[in-house]
Amino acid sequence: MYKRITELRKERGLNQTQVAKELNMSQTGYSKYETGENDIPTIVLIKLAVFYNVSTDYILNLTDLPDPYEK
Repeated sequence: MYKRITELRKERGLNQTQVAKELNMSQTGYSKYETGENDIPTIVLIKLAVFYNVSTDYILNLTDLPDPYEK
């Protein structure tokens, strides 16, 4: 999961500060998610999925299909 959020960020040409701002948190706090130092809370996982327009299962490495589910 940590590698996947790093890949998503880099694929979109973003830095950690930009993503952290979207999540309304510090860059240091976000960095700890990417390194695996801190677990990602469910609400943050959902925000990341919406931000990147992918499914939470994709972020969690439960699927290699990034498309979000139909609502």
